Amino acid sequence: MFDHPESFVTADGRSIGGVMMEMKNITLRFGGVVAIEDISFDIREGEIRAIIGPNGAGKSSMLNVISGFYNPQDGEVWYKGERRPSMKPFEVARQGIARTFQNIALFEGMSVLDNVMTGRLNHMNAGIMSQAFWYGKAQREETENRAVVERVLDFLEIQHIRKTPVSRLPYGLKKRVELARALAADPKLLLLDEPMAGMNVEEKEDMSRFILDVNDEFGTTIALIEHDMSVVMDISDRVVVMDYGKKIGDGTPADVRSNQAVIDAYLGVAHD
Repeated sequence: MFDHPESFVTADGRSIGGVMMEMKNITLRFGGVVAIEDISFDIREGEIRAIIGPNGAGKSSMLNVISGFYNPQDGEVWYKGERRPSMKPFEVARQGIARTFQNIALFEGMSVLDNVMTGRLNHMNAGIMSQAFWYGKAQREETENRAVVERVLDFLEIQHIRKTPVSRLPYGLKKRVELARALAADPKLLLLDEPMAGMNVEEKEDMSRFILDVNDEFGTTIALIEHDMSVVMDISDRVVVMDYGKKIGDGTPADVRSNQAVIDAYLGVAHD
């Protein structure tokens, strides 16, 4: 584990703060099947935290616990110094946690701009009458939210396809639109579920660059699941390794590379 003070600056100049979220002895069961067994780890403010493991290790289940989609039978989730009670996903989203999905979940018939605007729903508080006639608070909200979305589109270099229906986009751009929608929510913690799954080499390089830029420019804390080991090792500050629902490794990429349990379970058995 990291042995650092409450906050510090990384070698590349990024500021890492104190613990933002802590998972304490999390156990999740589905009937008689134990998906996660007594796992603890933390996520520090400003870092990129990866969760890796073979298929069926429980990675997606853990991400669903963090996002509030699953409530564990045992253990506690702490967020910003307070124990988080059982919550619905929309309540978790209001706390500043946004996510993308392993399988793309966009509105195919809507434009890129309209899809990304849905990420601002928690920032739309005008009354129904104001919205119906589009005046006063509703008009101001629309203008402010549109400005945020336009900035995100420009940042992720998809401004030129803002009016294009999502159904006409290639897979790699759809993944970028989904990232844009999550980023439009202005999250404090961004959860990425296999953001590079199904991408070619060039698309993976672009997505890696955007993830690093989001962390650097916006200071967004990122927790991601990813199968591509080269990507995880290149962009992550710390890595949690899961296997059969248990934690078998936790530390820097260098620590994980040299962990024999991780090598045997996931990266392949070392040869002399």
